[in-house]
Amino acid sequence: MPVRSAGLLIYRLLETRLEILLVHPGGPFWAKKDEGAWSIPKGLIEAGEDELSAAIREAQEELGAELQGSFARLGEYRQPGGKVVVVWSVEADASLDVETVRSSEFQIEWPPRSGRIQSFPEVDRAGWFATAEAEIKILKGQLPMLADLVKQLGRV
Repeated sequence: MPVRSAGLLIYRLLETRLEILLVHPGGPFWAKKDEGAWSIPKGLIEAGEDELSAAIREAQEELGAELQGSFARLGEYRQPGGKVVVVWSVEADASLDVETVRSSEFQIEWPPRSGRIQSFPEVDRAGWFATAEAEIKILKGQLPMLADLVKQLGRV
């Protein structure tokens, strides 16, 4: 059975423009990567955890903000590595400020084989992107999520 993650595709409507919230992964591996490196907020579903609850928890951990709204199931997406991501869309609350992202942290040995453990934020920044720009920024395996959101919102 493939590993399952859950995430939120957070959006906002500014007049006639649709904007997507994407997060940039923290840590040294992603530090100099931009195009094709951004993601929706997501993470692993814990044993016995409801998928939507996992998606909300993960997004809150990565953004450091409480998320509320009307969550609409968008679909399940198999990623290139085999993981399946279950995604819901939600319109952002006006108070969601990407400039104040406070992500949880993870630890890795860095530099490799140095014996030195360092902490890095799971997400080092977040941003709002118009759909066309989001299509360039987002990880290749998550691109179908954007197309499905546009369909779901009837903005084709």
